[in-house]
Amino acid sequence: MDWRAEYRSKLTTAEAAVASAVKSGDRLFLTGNCSVPMSLVAALVAHAPCVENVELAQVLTIGPAPWAAASLAPHLRSNVMFIGRSLRPAVWERRADFTPVLLSEFPLLFKRGGLPLDVALAHVSPPDENGYCSFGLETGLAKTPVTSAKTVIAQVNAHMPYIHGDTLIHVSELDYLVEVDAPLQSYRMAEDLGDPTVEAIAQYIVDLIPDGATLQMGIGAVPDTVLHYLETKRDLGVHTELFSDGVKHLVERGVITGVRKTLHPGKITAGFVLGSESLYRWLDHNPLVELYPTEYVNDPCVIGRNYRQVAINSAIQVDLTGQVCADSIGPRFFSGVGGQLDFIYGASRSDGGIAIIALPSTAKQGTLSRIVPTLAPGAGVVTTRNHVHWVITEHGAVDLYGRSIRERVHGLIGIAHPQFRESLMREARNLGYI
Repeated sequence: MDWRAEYRSKLTTAEAAVASAVKSGDRLFLTGNCSVPMSLVAALVAHAPCVENVELAQVLTIGPAPWAAASLAPHLRSNVMFIGRSLRPAVWERRADFTPVLLSEFPLLFKRGGLPLDVALAHVSPPDENGYCSFGLETGLAKTPVTSAKTVIAQVNAHMPYIHGDTLIHVSELDYLVEVDAPLQSYRMAEDLGDPTVEAIAQYIVDLIPDGATLQMGIGAVPDTVLHYLETKRDLGVHTELFSDGVKHLVERGVITGVRKTLHPGKITAGFVLGSESLYRWLDHNPLVELYPTEYVNDPCVIGRNYRQVAINSAIQVDLTGQVCADSIGPRFFSGVGGQLDFIYGASRSDGGIAIIALPSTAKQGTLSRIVPTLAPGAGVVTTRNHVHWVITEHGAVDLYGRSIRERVHGLIGIAHPQFRESLMREARNLGYI
Protein backbone atom coordinates (compact mmCIF):
# COMPACT_ATOMS: atom_id res chain seq x y z
CA MET A 1 0.00 0.00 0.00
CA ASP A 2 1.25 3.50 -0.81
CA TRP A 3 2.17 5.23 2.46
CA ARG A 4 -0.25 8.09 1.73
CA ALA A 5 -3.14 5.70 1.42
CA GLU A 6 -2.02 3.92 4.59
CA TYR A 7 -1.82 7.26 6.37
CA ARG A 8 -5.38 8.15 5.39
CA SER A 9 -6.64 4.73 6.44
CA LYS A 10 -5.27 5.24 9.96
CA LEU A 11 -6.70 8.71 10.54
CA THR A 12 -9.20 8.86 13.38
CA THR A 13 -10.22 10.99 16.33
CA ALA A 14 -8.37 11.00 19.62
CA GLU A 15 -11.49 9.71 21.38
CA ALA A 16 -11.92 6.78 19.01
CA ALA A 17 -8.24 5.84 19.13
CA VAL A 18 -8.04 5.86 22.92
CA ALA A 19 -11.34 4.01 23.36
CA SER A 20 -10.20 1.32 20.94
CA ALA A 21 -6.63 0.87 22.20
CA VAL A 22 -6.63 1.49 25.97
CA LYS A 23 -7.93 -1.31 28.19
CA SER A 24 -8.00 -1.92 31.94
CA GLY A 25 -4.65 -3.07 33.29
CA ASP A 26 -2.65 -1.63 30.37
CA ARG A 27 0.68 0.12 30.73
CA LEU A 28 0.93 3.27 28.60
CA PHE A 29 3.95 5.34 27.65
CA LEU A 30 3.25 9.07 27.64
CA THR A 31 5.58 11.34 25.71
CA GLY A 32 6.60 14.17 28.05
CA ASN A 33 8.50 17.43 28.50
CA CYS A 34 7.21 19.97 25.93
CA SER A 35 5.81 17.22 23.69
CA VAL A 36 2.88 16.02 25.81
CA PRO A 37 0.16 15.17 23.22
CA MET A 38 -2.63 17.12 24.87
CA SER A 39 -5.39 16.01 22.49
CA LEU A 40 -4.62 12.39 23.32
CA VAL A 41 -4.38 13.25 27.02
CA ALA A 42 -7.81 14.90 26.95
CA ALA A 43 -9.28 11.82 25.32
CA LEU A 44 -7.57 9.55 27.86
CA VAL A 45 -8.94 11.58 30.78
CA ALA A 46 -12.44 11.39 29.29
CA HIS A 47 -12.04 7.62 28.78
CA ALA A 48 -10.61 7.03 32.27
CA PRO A 49 -13.94 6.16 34.00
CA CYS A 50 -14.28 3.25 31.57
CA VAL A 51 -11.03 1.58 32.69
CA GLU A 52 -9.19 0.64 35.86
CA ASN A 53 -5.54 0.31 36.87
CA VAL A 54 -4.05 1.89 33.76
CA GLU A 55 -0.40 2.83 34.36
CA LEU A 56 1.22 5.82 32.64
CA ALA A 57 5.00 5.49 32.40
CA GLN A 58 6.61 8.89 31.84
CA VAL A 59 9.38 11.33 32.68
CA LEU A 60 9.19 15.08 33.19
CA THR A 61 6.00 16.86 32.15
CA ILE A 62 6.01 20.59 31.41
CA GLY A 63 2.60 22.05 32.14
CA PRO A 64 -0.52 20.56 33.72
CA ALA A 65 -1.08 16.85 34.30
CA PRO A 66 -4.87 16.34 34.30
CA TRP A 67 -4.51 12.54 34.29
CA ALA A 68 -3.01 12.77 37.79
CA ALA A 69 -6.13 14.29 39.37
CA ALA A 70 -7.14 12.63 42.63
CA SER A 71 -10.57 11.82 41.21
CA LEU A 72 -8.95 9.59 38.56
CA ALA A 73 -6.80 7.61 41.00
CA PRO A 74 -8.70 4.30 40.61
CA HIS A 75 -8.43 4.56 36.84
CA LEU A 76 -5.08 6.15 35.93
CA ARG A 77 -1.82 6.00 37.90
CA SER A 78 1.42 7.66 36.86
CA ASN A 79 4.78 5.93 37.20
CA VAL A 80 7.29 8.74 36.80
CA MET A 81 11.06 8.42 36.32
CA PHE A 82 11.63 12.14 36.89
CA ILE A 83 9.23 14.12 39.06
CA GLY A 84 8.12 17.50 37.77
CA ARG A 85 6.11 20.19 39.53
CA SER A 86 2.76 18.97 38.22
CA LEU A 87 3.29 15.40 39.46
CA ARG A 88 4.85 16.11 42.87
CA PRO A 89 1.54 16.31 44.77
CA ALA A 90 0.43 12.96 43.35
CA VAL A 91 3.77 11.31 44.26
CA TRP A 92 3.80 12.83 47.74
CA GLU A 93 0.20 11.76 48.31
CA ARG A 94 1.03 8.24 47.08
CA ARG A 95 -1.36 8.48 44.11
CA ALA A 96 1.58 8.12 41.74
CA ASP A 97 4.77 6.07 41.78
CA PHE A 98 8.40 7.11 41.35
CA THR A 99 10.90 4.77 39.71
CA PRO A 100 14.52 5.93 40.00
CA VAL A 101 16.63 5.26 36.92
CA LEU A 102 19.56 6.81 35.09
CA LEU A 103 18.35 8.76 32.09
CA SER A 104 20.73 6.76 29.90
CA GLU A 105 18.86 3.60 30.91
CA PHE A 106 15.31 4.97 30.92
CA PRO A 107 14.47 3.92 27.32
CA LEU A 108 15.99 0.50 27.91
CA LEU A 109 13.42 -0.25 30.62
CA PHE A 110 10.92 -0.64 27.78
CA LYS A 111 13.16 -2.06 25.08
CA ARG A 112 14.50 -4.87 27.26
CA GLY A 113 11.15 -5.81 28.75
CA GLY A 114 11.51 -4.44 32.27
CA LEU A 115 8.36 -2.37 31.71
CA PRO A 116 6.59 -3.85 28.67
CA LEU A 117 4.25 -1.36 27.01
CA ASP A 118 0.77 -2.05 25.72
CA VAL A 119 0.18 1.41 24.25
CA ALA A 120 2.33 4.45 23.50
CA LEU A 121 0.94 7.98 23.17
CA ALA A 122 3.31 9.73 20.78
CA HIS A 123 3.62 13.23 19.34
CA VAL A 124 5.19 13.58 15.89
CA SER A 125 5.59 15.90 12.92
CA PRO A 126 3.67 15.45 9.67
CA PRO A 127 5.29 12.84 7.41
CA ASP A 128 7.94 13.75 4.85
CA GLU A 129 7.81 12.75 1.18
CA ASN A 130 8.80 9.19 2.10
CA GLY A 131 6.24 8.73 4.87
CA TYR A 132 8.56 9.33 7.85
CA CYS A 133 7.44 11.44 10.80
CA SER A 134 9.91 13.04 13.21
CA PHE A 135 9.61 12.74 16.99
CA GLY A 136 10.87 16.32 17.02
CA LEU A 137 11.45 17.88 20.44
CA GLU A 138 11.19 14.68 22.45
CA THR A 139 13.23 12.23 20.39
CA GLY A 140 15.64 11.13 23.11
CA LEU A 141 13.12 9.85 25.62
CA ALA A 142 10.38 8.85 23.20
CA LYS A 143 11.69 6.97 20.20
CA THR A 144 12.76 3.75 21.92
CA PRO A 145 9.68 3.41 24.19
CA VAL A 146 7.28 4.20 21.34
CA THR A 147 8.86 1.68 18.98
CA SER A 148 8.76 -0.90 21.79
CA ALA A 149 5.00 -0.62 22.40
CA LYS A 150 2.45 -3.06 21.01
CA THR A 151 0.16 -0.24 19.86
CA VAL A 152 1.03 3.35 18.98
CA ILE A 153 -1.38 6.28 18.94
CA ALA A 154 0.32 9.26 17.33
CA GLN A 155 -0.74 12.87 17.53
CA VAL A 156 0.44 14.35 14.23
CA ASN A 157 0.98 18.06 14.74
CA ALA A 158 1.81 20.63 12.07
CA HIS A 159 3.66 22.63 14.75
CA MET A 160 6.09 19.82 15.63
CA PRO A 161 9.48 20.60 14.04
CA TYR A 162 11.09 18.02 11.78
CA ILE A 163 14.51 17.53 13.35
CA HIS A 164 17.45 15.63 11.93
CA GLY A 165 19.36 12.77 13.56
CA ASP A 166 17.81 9.48 14.67
CA THR A 167 14.34 10.98 15.00
CA LEU A 168 12.18 9.22 12.43
CA ILE A 169 9.34 6.71 12.52
CA HIS A 170 7.44 5.53 9.45
CA VAL A 171 3.70 5.82 9.08
CA SER A 172 3.56 2.02 8.80
CA GLU A 173 4.74 1.75 12.44
CA LEU A 174 1.88 3.91 13.76
CA ASP A 175 -1.49 2.29 14.45
CA TYR A 176 -3.74 5.33 14.98
CA LEU A 177 -3.18 8.84 13.62
CA VAL A 178 -4.80 11.91 15.11
CA GLU A 179 -4.16 15.16 13.25
CA VAL A 180 -3.95 18.41 15.21
CA ASP A 181 -2.77 21.94 14.51
CA ALA A 182 -1.87 23.26 17.95
CA PRO A 183 1.07 25.19 19.44
CA LEU A 184 3.55 23.12 21.42
CA GLN A 185 4.09 23.60 25.12
CA SER A 186 6.77 26.24 25.67
CA TYR A 187 9.28 26.52 28.48
CA ARG A 188 10.13 29.94 29.91
CA MET A 189 13.75 30.69 30.60
CA ALA A 190 14.76 31.24 34.20
CA GLU A 191 13.43 34.50 35.57
CA ASP A 192 16.13 35.10 38.20
CA LEU A 193 18.92 36.06 35.82
CA GLY A 194 20.87 38.85 37.45
CA ASP A 195 20.66 37.30 40.91
CA PRO A 196 24.10 37.99 42.48
CA THR A 197 24.43 34.44 43.82
CA VAL A 198 23.72 32.91 40.44
CA GLU A 199 25.98 35.42 38.71
CA ALA A 200 28.89 34.54 40.98
CA ILE A 201 28.43 30.79 40.47
CA ALA A 202 28.19 31.26 36.71
CA GLN A 203 31.39 33.30 36.59
CA TYR A 204 33.38 30.57 38.35
CA ILE A 205 32.03 28.05 35.82
CA VAL A 206 32.77 30.24 32.81
CA ASP A 207 36.37 30.68 33.98
CA LEU A 208 36.82 26.88 33.76
CA ILE A 209 35.45 26.53 30.23
CA PRO A 210 38.14 26.69 27.53
CA ASP A 211 37.69 27.55 23.88
CA GLY A 212 36.73 24.49 21.87
CA ALA A 213 34.94 22.80 24.78
CA THR A 214 31.82 20.67 24.26
CA LEU A 215 28.99 21.60 26.62
CA GLN A 216 26.32 19.79 28.54
CA MET A 217 23.96 22.00 30.47
CA GLY A 218 20.56 21.67 31.98
CA ILE A 219 17.76 24.19 32.31
CA GLY A 220 17.66 26.77 35.04
CA ALA A 221 19.19 29.97 36.33
CA VAL A 222 22.81 28.78 36.55
CA PRO A 223 23.15 27.23 33.06
CA ASP A 224 21.15 30.09 31.51
CA THR A 225 23.51 32.59 33.11
CA VAL A 226 26.57 30.57 32.08
CA LEU A 227 25.40 30.67 28.47
CA HIS A 228 24.99 34.44 28.75
CA TYR A 229 28.65 34.84 29.77
CA LEU A 230 30.10 32.57 27.08
CA GLU A 231 29.98 35.16 24.30
CA THR A 232 33.74 35.72 24.57
CA LYS A 233 34.50 32.03 23.98
CA ARG A 234 35.28 30.50 20.59
CA ASP A 235 34.28 27.35 18.74
CA LEU A 236 32.22 25.74 21.48
CA GLY A 237 30.31 22.55 20.79
CA VAL A 238 27.22 20.98 22.32
CA HIS A 239 26.59 17.37 23.35
CA THR A 240 23.83 17.44 25.96
CA GLU A 241 20.72 15.60 27.07
CA LEU A 242 18.67 18.78 26.52
CA PHE A 243 19.01 22.41 25.53
CA SER A 244 16.95 25.57 25.27
CA ASP A 245 17.00 29.05 23.70
CA GLY A 246 20.42 30.00 25.05
CA VAL A 247 22.08 27.62 22.61
CA LYS A 248 20.33 29.26 19.65
CA HIS A 249 21.54 32.64 20.93
CA LEU A 250 25.19 31.49 20.96
CA VAL A 251 24.92 29.91 17.51
CA GLU A 252 23.66 33.19 16.10
CA ARG A 253 26.63 34.98 17.65
CA GLY A 254 29.15 32.56 16.22
CA VAL A 255 30.20 31.16 19.60
CA ILE A 256 28.83 27.63 19.09
CA THR A 257 30.25 26.17 15.89
CA GLY A 258 31.11 22.59 16.84
CA VAL A 259 34.15 22.65 14.57
CA ARG A 260 36.45 21.25 17.28
CA LYS A 261 34.10 18.45 18.32
CA THR A 262 35.61 14.99 18.03
CA LEU A 263 32.19 13.30 17.90
CA HIS A 264 29.55 14.61 15.47
CA PRO A 265 31.74 17.57 14.49
CA GLY A 266 29.85 20.64 13.39
CA LYS A 267 26.59 19.38 14.92
CA ILE A 268 24.62 20.19 18.07
CA THR A 269 23.77 16.76 19.47
CA ALA A 270 21.12 16.27 22.13
CA GLY A 271 18.22 14.11 23.24
CA PHE A 272 15.39 16.60 23.63
CA VAL A 273 14.59 20.31 23.62
CA LEU A 274 12.65 22.69 25.88
CA GLY A 275 12.09 26.29 24.91
CA SER A 276 10.14 28.90 23.00
CA GLU A 277 8.13 28.80 19.80
CA SER A 278 10.95 30.79 18.19
CA LEU A 279 13.39 28.02 19.07
CA TYR A 280 11.06 25.38 17.68
CA ARG A 281 10.81 27.19 14.35
CA TRP A 282 14.61 27.49 14.25
CA LEU A 283 14.94 23.75 14.77
CA ASP A 284 12.68 22.76 11.89
CA HIS A 285 14.85 21.12 9.18
CA ASN A 286 17.93 22.81 10.68
CA PRO A 287 20.98 20.81 9.48
CA LEU A 288 23.04 22.01 12.46
CA VAL A 289 20.93 20.12 15.02
CA GLU A 290 20.71 16.34 15.45
CA LEU A 291 18.72 14.56 18.15
CA TYR A 292 19.33 10.96 19.17
CA PRO A 293 17.83 8.46 21.64
CA THR A 294 18.93 9.15 25.20
CA GLU A 295 20.55 5.75 25.62
CA TYR A 296 23.08 6.99 23.06
CA VAL A 297 23.37 10.68 24.00
CA ASN A 298 23.72 9.95 27.73
CA ASP A 299 25.97 6.89 27.45
CA PRO A 300 29.09 7.83 29.47
CA CYS A 301 31.28 5.98 26.98
CA VAL A 302 29.82 8.08 24.15
CA ILE A 303 30.10 11.31 26.15
CA GLY A 304 33.72 10.53 26.93
CA ARG A 305 34.58 10.50 23.22
CA ASN A 306 34.06 14.26 23.11
CA TYR A 307 37.12 16.45 23.54
CA ARG A 308 36.93 18.76 26.56
CA GLN A 309 33.40 17.71 27.52
CA VAL A 310 32.06 20.09 30.17
CA ALA A 311 29.18 18.82 32.34
CA ILE A 312 27.25 21.38 34.42
CA ASN A 313 24.77 19.95 36.92
CA SER A 314 23.08 21.08 40.13
CA ALA A 315 22.53 19.71 43.61
CA ILE A 316 20.33 20.06 46.67
CA GLN A 317 23.07 19.13 49.15
CA VAL A 318 26.74 18.14 49.08
CA ASP A 319 28.23 16.53 52.17
CA LEU A 320 31.80 17.01 53.39
CA THR A 321 32.99 13.80 51.74
CA GLY A 322 31.66 14.88 48.33
CA GLN A 323 28.41 12.92 48.17
CA VAL A 324 25.84 14.76 46.05
CA CYS A 325 22.09 14.64 46.64
CA ALA A 326 20.12 16.05 43.72
CA ASP A 327 16.80 14.20 43.69
CA SER A 328 15.26 14.40 47.16
CA ILE A 329 14.83 16.61 50.19
CA GLY A 330 15.57 14.09 52.90
CA PRO A 331 13.28 11.13 52.17
CA ARG A 332 10.84 13.24 50.12
CA PHE A 333 11.40 12.64 46.41
CA PHE A 334 11.64 15.93 44.57
CA SER A 335 12.88 15.30 41.03
CA GLY A 336 15.00 12.40 39.79
CA VAL A 337 18.46 11.19 38.90
CA GLY A 338 18.13 12.51 35.36
CA GLY A 339 21.38 12.59 33.40
CA GLN A 340 23.64 13.97 36.13
CA LEU A 341 25.70 10.85 36.79
CA ASP A 342 25.76 9.99 33.08
CA PHE A 343 27.44 13.29 32.25
CA ILE A 344 29.58 13.65 35.37
CA TYR A 345 31.12 10.25 34.66
CA GLY A 346 31.20 10.83 30.90
CA ALA A 347 32.96 14.18 31.26
CA SER A 348 35.51 12.62 33.60
CA ARG A 349 36.37 10.12 30.83
CA SER A 350 36.80 12.92 28.27
CA ASP A 351 40.21 14.21 27.23
CA GLY A 352 40.34 17.56 29.02
CA GLY A 353 36.84 17.06 30.42
CA ILE A 354 35.42 19.10 33.30
CA ALA A 355 32.67 17.71 35.54
CA ILE A 356 30.89 20.36 37.61
CA ILE A 357 28.32 20.32 40.41
CA ALA A 358 27.04 23.86 41.02
CA LEU A 359 24.76 25.01 43.82
CA PRO A 360 24.04 28.06 45.98
CA SER A 361 25.75 27.76 49.35
CA THR A 362 22.49 28.21 51.28
CA ALA A 363 18.77 27.52 51.15
CA LYS A 364 15.68 28.86 52.95
CA GLN A 365 16.72 32.53 52.62
CA GLY A 366 20.18 31.82 53.93
CA THR A 367 19.11 29.92 57.04
CA LEU A 368 20.39 26.49 55.91
CA SER A 369 23.75 25.47 54.51
CA ARG A 370 23.74 23.28 51.40
CA ILE A 371 27.26 22.15 52.22
CA VAL A 372 26.49 19.76 55.09
CA PRO A 373 28.42 17.43 57.40
CA THR A 374 26.25 14.50 56.30
CA LEU A 375 23.34 14.31 53.91
CA ALA A 376 19.89 14.62 55.48
CA PRO A 377 18.43 11.31 56.71
CA GLY A 378 16.78 9.56 53.78
CA ALA A 379 18.49 11.72 51.16
CA GLY A 380 19.59 9.89 48.03
CA VAL A 381 23.11 9.93 46.60
CA VAL A 382 22.98 10.80 42.90
CA THR A 383 26.67 11.46 42.29
CA THR A 384 28.89 9.42 44.57
CA ARG A 385 31.98 10.70 46.35
CA ASN A 386 33.95 8.53 43.93
CA HIS A 387 32.60 10.34 40.86
CA VAL A 388 32.56 13.95 42.02
CA HIS A 389 35.05 16.45 40.59
CA TRP A 390 34.39 20.21 40.73
CA VAL A 391 31.94 21.65 43.28
CA ILE A 392 31.11 25.34 42.87
CA THR A 393 29.15 27.81 44.99
CA GLU A 394 29.05 31.59 44.90
CA HIS A 395 32.00 31.50 47.32
CA GLY A 396 34.41 29.56 45.13
CA ALA A 397 35.28 26.42 43.23
CA VAL A 398 37.07 23.32 44.47
CA ASP A 399 38.17 20.18 42.63
CA LEU A 400 37.62 17.16 44.89
CA TYR A 401 38.86 14.48 42.52
CA GLY A 402 41.83 12.60 43.92
CA ARG A 403 41.57 14.49 47.21
CA SER A 404 41.54 12.81 50.62
CA ILE A 405 38.60 13.20 52.96
CA ARG A 406 40.62 15.67 55.01
CA GLU A 407 41.39 17.72 51.90
CA ARG A 408 37.77 17.56 50.78
CA VAL A 409 36.53 18.81 54.13
CA HIS A 410 38.78 21.85 54.04
CA GLY A 411 37.99 22.53 50.39
CA LEU A 412 34.22 22.32 50.79
CA ILE A 413 34.15 24.35 53.99
CA GLY A 414 36.12 26.98 52.09
CA ILE A 415 33.26 27.42 49.59
CA ALA A 416 30.45 27.14 52.15
CA HIS A 417 28.73 30.30 53.31
CA PRO A 418 30.96 32.03 55.89
CA GLN A 419 28.30 31.93 58.61
CA PHE A 420 28.33 28.10 58.57
CA ARG A 421 32.06 27.42 58.27
CA GLU A 422 32.79 27.26 61.99
CA SER A 423 29.96 24.81 62.69
CA LEU A 424 30.94 22.69 59.68
CA MET A 425 34.51 22.49 60.94
CA ARG A 426 33.29 21.48 64.40
CA GLU A 427 31.04 18.75 62.93
CA ALA A 428 33.89 17.50 60.73
CA ARG A 429 36.02 16.99 63.83
CA ASN A 430 33.15 15.22 65.61
CA LEU A 431 32.78 12.88 62.62
CA GLY A 432 36.49 12.09 62.64
CA TYR A 433 37.12 13.55 59.18
CA ILE A 434 39.86 15.89 60.38
